[in-house]
Amino acid sequence: MREIFFGVYEHEGKILTRNRVPGKSVYGEPLLRIGGVEYRVWDPRRSKLAAAIKNGLKTWAFREGTVVLYLGIAEGTTASHISDVIGDEGAILGIDVSPRVMPKLMQVAEERKNILPLLADANHPEEYEEYMRELGLADVLYEDVAQPNQAEILIKNAYLLKKGGYAYFAVKARSIDVTKDPEE
Repeated sequence: MREIFFGVYEHEGKILTRNRVPGKSVYGEPLLRIGGVEYRVWDPRRSKLAAAIKNGLKTWAFREGTVVLYLGIAEGTTASHISDVIGDEGAILGIDVSPRVMPKLMQVAEERKNILPLLADANHPEEYEEYMRELGLADVLYEDVAQPNQAEILIKNAYLLKKGGYAYFAVKARSIDVTKDPEE
C-alpha cells in the first residue's frame, strides 16, 4: 500500500481512505482491513474527486483539520471520504438545494460529526455565510453542482475561501448544455 496524498492510499489498484467510522459503509463501498486498520474503497465511478485522483490529480489541499465548503454535497458520497481525510479537527459545511438528498445526507452526518449539512442554494452564499464564518472560512471550496452557471456560483462563493485557499470545480458538461456533446 502507498499513500497517494495525505489520507488517500492506493492498494492493488484501488483508492482507499482510512474509515473514521469502523464497520460502517456509506454507499455500499467495500471495507478492507489492512495491517489492522480499516479502509473504505473510494469508487471513481461514484465520485468525480476519486476519478480525478485515479487520472493523476496533481494538487491535494485536504489535510487533518481542513475546513471545507462543499457546494452540491448531495447524499455525501465524496464528502464521506473527505471526512475520513480531514478527521475530527476538520469540518465540511455541506450545501445542497435538493430536499430529496437530505435524509441520506443527514444519516451520513449523524455518524460523521465533521459533516454539517445545510439545505440552501449555492447561488446565495449569504444564506450560509454566518455558518461558514463560525468555522473560520474555508481552506477548500469544493463545487459539484448540476447548474449551467457553475463558474458563476464558484465566483459568488469565493469570498468564503481563506486567502491562499484552494477551489476544486467538478464540471458537469451536460448541466451546461444538454444539447451538446460533452466532449465539446
